[in-house]
Amino acid sequence: MKSMNLITMKPCCRILIASKSNSFLGLPFKEASTNLSNFRLNLRQKSDFDSYPRRIINRTQKLYCVPNLSWGQSRVFSSPIGRGLHVIASVASDFRNYSTSVETRVNDKNFERIYVQGGLNVKPLVVEKIDLDEHAAGAGGEHVKNDESLKEEGEGQVEVRGGEESEAVKEAWKLLENAVVTYCGSPIGTLAANDPNDKLPLNYDQVFIRDFIPSALAFLLKGDKDIVKNFLLHTLQLQSWEKTVDCYSPGQGLMPASFKVRTVPLDDNKYEEVLDPDFGESAIGRVAPVDSGLWWIILLRAYGKITGDYGLQERVDVQTGIKLILNLCLSDGFDMFPSLLVTDGSCMIDRRMGIHGHPLEIQALFYSALRCSREMLSLDEGSKNLVNAINNRLSALSFHIREYYWVDMKKINEIYRYKTEEYSTDATNKFNIYPEQIPHWLMDWIPEEGGYLIGNLQPAHMDFRFFTLGNLWSIVSSLGTPKQNEAILNLIEAKWDDIVGSMPLKICYPALENEEWRIITGSDPKNTPWSYHNGGSWPTLLWQFTLACIKMNRTDLAKKAVDLAEKRLRVDQWPEYYDTRYGKFTGKQARLYQTWTIAGFLTSKMLLENPEMASLLFWEEDYDLLEICVCALKKSGRKKCSRGAAKSQILV
Repeated sequence: MKSMNLITMKPCCRILIASKSNSFLGLPFKEASTNLSNFRLNLRQKSDFDSYPRRIINRTQKLYCVPNLSWGQSRVFSSPIGRGLHVIASVASDFRNYSTSVETRVNDKNFERIYVQGGLNVKPLVVEKIDLDEHAAGAGGEHVKNDESLKEEGEGQVEVRGGEESEAVKEAWKLLENAVVTYCGSPIGTLAANDPNDKLPLNYDQVFIRDFIPSALAFLLKGDKDIVKNFLLHTLQLQSWEKTVDCYSPGQGLMPASFKVRTVPLDDNKYEEVLDPDFGESAIGRVAPVDSGLWWIILLRAYGKITGDYGLQERVDVQTGIKLILNLCLSDGFDMFPSLLVTDGSCMIDRRMGIHGHPLEIQALFYSALRCSREMLSLDEGSKNLVNAINNRLSALSFHIREYYWVDMKKINEIYRYKTEEYSTDATNKFNIYPEQIPHWLMDWIPEEGGYLIGNLQPAHMDFRFFTLGNLWSIVSSLGTPKQNEAILNLIEAKWDDIVGSMPLKICYPALENEEWRIITGSDPKNTPWSYHNGGSWPTLLWQFTLACIKMNRTDLAKKAVDLAEKRLRVDQWPEYYDTRYGKFTGKQARLYQTWTIAGFLTSKMLLENPEMASLLFWEEDYDLLEICVCALKKSGRKKCSRGAAKSQILV
C-alpha cells in the first residue's frame, strides 16, 4: 500500500487567507463587501492582528508568517510556488470562540449584512522537522494532540458491527484509513485514489469535497468524528481564497473542488504545511465546482445529526459560510426558473456531457442544501429575510421539478401529443417541447409501472436520459413526491440489467453514441459510449442507492446491489468505474483503489446493518411547502397556478 509522505507540525493550527488583501473569510479586516452589496463582514477590533506583518506579494509567490518561540514575533518569507497567501498562526475555525459579539442588520430588499465584533487570540507556533516515513495520524478536532496521545487512543482501529466482517470489508477499512490525509498532525480528508502503482496521479492525490462525502459518512457511522470536523472547518477557510481565471473572480461563496496538502521547506531544516485549493482554475475545462458548496452544507447537517455536536453549526464562521453559499445560489439573475443555471461539467459529471442548463443532479443537491440550511441557520431578526427566501425557493423548486421533470408512460404519451407554438398563459406545452424530441429508445424502454425525473429541462429542450444520482438524491431529499419516489425505484427494479447490470450503478442511461456522441461530447476520447460519464458504472453511487432504498422500505434492492458489488470490488482492486453496457469490465482509464468506491461500499454496508442511522440522513415530505405559493398570480389577477391540484394529487 502506498505510504503517504507527510510532515507533522506541533502544535500547528493556522488560517490560510488569499494575499490579494488582508482578510478573514476573504473579506478585509476593516470592512469589506462581497460581490453582493447586501452581505458585509466587518471586523472592528483589528488590533490583535497589527503585530503581524502584512504584505501584498506577486501572485507567483507565497507569503508565510511563522511566529518564533517568542510571543508576538514573526518571521516573513516568500516562496515562488503558487498562489499568494498569508498564513497566520491561529485557528480560523476558532473564530466563534474568540469573537465577542455578533450583530446582524437587515435591509428591506436584500438578505442581510453581518457585522462581527472581536478579534483572534494568536498563539505561538513551533515547527519541527520529522522523518518523512513517519505516518502522521491526528485525532484532534480544533487542537492537535501529540503523537503519544494518538497511540494511546488506538487511532485506526476498526469497530466490528453486525457480526463478523467479510474480507472485503476488512480490506476496505484498511484502504480507507491508508488514504487519510493529515494536515498539521490532524486528519483532514482522504485522497481521491491511493494506487501504489500509479506513477502519474494527476489530481487524484488531492482531497475532493464531493469524493470525501462517502468517506465522511463511513467515519461518522463508525464513530470517528474528528476527521469530518477538521474537513468542514478547513474547507470553510478555503472558501475565502482568491479565485481568479484570466483576471476574473467568481462569487465569494464558492467552495473549492479539491485541495492538496503541500510541504514547503523552511530554513533551519524545518518544514511548513500549506493547503493548496483548486477552485476550477486548474481543472480540465476550467469549470467551477457548483456542487462543492452544496455537498459541504449537506455534510455539515449530517455531522450534527450523527454526532449530536450541533455547536459546530452554530459557530459564527460556519453560519457565515452557509450564508455566503446561499447568497451565491440565491442571487437574482435573468433566469425565469427556480432551478439553478450552471455550465457543463459543474458537478460529478465534470466533463462535457450536454448537461449545461438545469441538470437534475444540481437541482436535487440544491434542494437538499436549502433544506439543510433552513434547519441549521440561527433564527434571529437578521436571518429572517434569508429564511423567507429559502422557503420561497424550496416551494417553487419542488413544484417545478415535480411538475415538469417527471416522465412516465402517461406523461410521455401526453408529450407525444403536444401542440407547439402556444402563446398563452394557459399553454399546456409551456416549454415548447417538440414531440419529435422523444427518443425512439424511450418509447420501448419506459415500463408501464414506474417513472423517473429527466436529466434537464430548458426552453424547447428535454434531456430524457436517466441520471442516477439526481434521481436517487431526489428520493433522499423528498424533492420528488412519495409516489414519484416509489416509481423511480420501481423503474430501477424493472430495468435492473440496464441500470445495475454486472456492477451498480450506471451514472446515466443510455450512453451517447455515434453522431450524438461526437456533437455533444466533442468527440471526448474518455467519454466514449458506455465508459466513464457516458454510461459507465460507478460503484460509489451504491451508498446513495442504499439510502434511497432504506427510506422507501426497499432494502431488498439495496442488499442485492451491495452483494453484487462485494463479489467483484475487492477482486478488481476497487476501481473508479466500469465500462461496457452492463458494466462487465474495469474502466479503461479507471483509477484503482479509488477512495469513494471503497467508502461508498462501506457506508452502504453500515447503513444496511444500522438502518435507523439512515433516517438521520434523509428528509421526509414537507407538506408545509405546499402551502407556500410564490407565483403571485392571485395578486396580479391572473389565473391561479396548478399548485393546489398538485397538492391534492400528492395527498391522495
